[in-house]
Amino acid sequence: MPDIPLYLAPLAGYTDQAFRILCKDWAVDYLVSEMVSADGLIRDSRKTIEFMRFTDYERPFVVQLFGSEPSVLAKAAEFLLEMNPDWVDINMGCPVKKVIKRGAGSALMKDPPRAEAIVRAVKDALAGNIPLSVKFRSGWDSASLNYRDYGLRMQDAGADLLCLHPRTTKQMFSGLSNWDHIGALKQAATVPVIGNGDVISPESAKKMLEETHCDGIMIGRGALGKPWLFKQIKEYLETGNYHPITKDQLLTTSLKHLDYALNSKREDVVVREMRSQLCHYTKGLPGGAELRNTINHCQSAIEIKQHLSNFFGNLL
Repeated sequence: MPDIPLYLAPLAGYTDQAFRILCKDWAVDYLVSEMVSADGLIRDSRKTIEFMRFTDYERPFVVQLFGSEPSVLAKAAEFLLEMNPDWVDINMGCPVKKVIKRGAGSALMKDPPRAEAIVRAVKDALAGNIPLSVKFRSGWDSASLNYRDYGLRMQDAGADLLCLHPRTTKQMFSGLSNWDHIGALKQAATVPVIGNGDVISPESAKKMLEETHCDGIMIGRGALGKPWLFKQIKEYLETGNYHPITKDQLLTTSLKHLDYALNSKREDVVVREMRSQLCHYTKGLPGGAELRNTINHCQSAIEIKQHLSNFFGNLL
């Protein structure tokens, strides 16, 4: 199979700099920031700017914006140019209630003219300096599957790339994503189409490519606790085989994740946030539930490291 670019999807609270760098170590091609509020950005909110800080090691780096006002998103895009990302993505797929209430995220799928105006405004603001992509869903619900026409409108408005997560807003993250939608959009579009949804293994990545002929794969929840998935997918697509992860690699990677987080955040913040991050490394392993409970009560990074070392050291 030809080289297929792999993307780490933006996941609020998970795809921070530490996890992004970890995925880069494991051969991901493109990294995307956590979702950045255009409104927060133009107000020069320090917290908002933190979401989009990146290092050269993280390139090619994509900043994902969300918002509902074309002029606000355009100003945010102009601001972004000063930070020199490799491209900008507009989120039109987030189904979370607090985002939808603002008319942003997947709420825009119910208002294609507004979505089109946003793309045109951001495209003008970027002035050809960097590419623009749009990430969206299949539709609001099963009765309004407008992904094909919607995607073509975004393309015609100036999007250089389309990314489809083929679930509806009402589905949130439940049920199965419908890869047929990715295939249909790929057939209709003239710009590259990235597939997203339910890729959790090298086998499922290959299956998505074979069924949809998409131009790249974006992986979000499937990479949590499995940053090595990107390297395994590349091995599998190239050779038909891949190396399973060893317990030593599990330990090394989880400890590295913790250390990367400590490089950019205060220890108390890291200890709190790592409780949810590190739990993903132990899912399905014997004694994993007990370890997760222990980590949830740890008060320091050293404690967490000791428990992880003991756990993986005792694995058969």
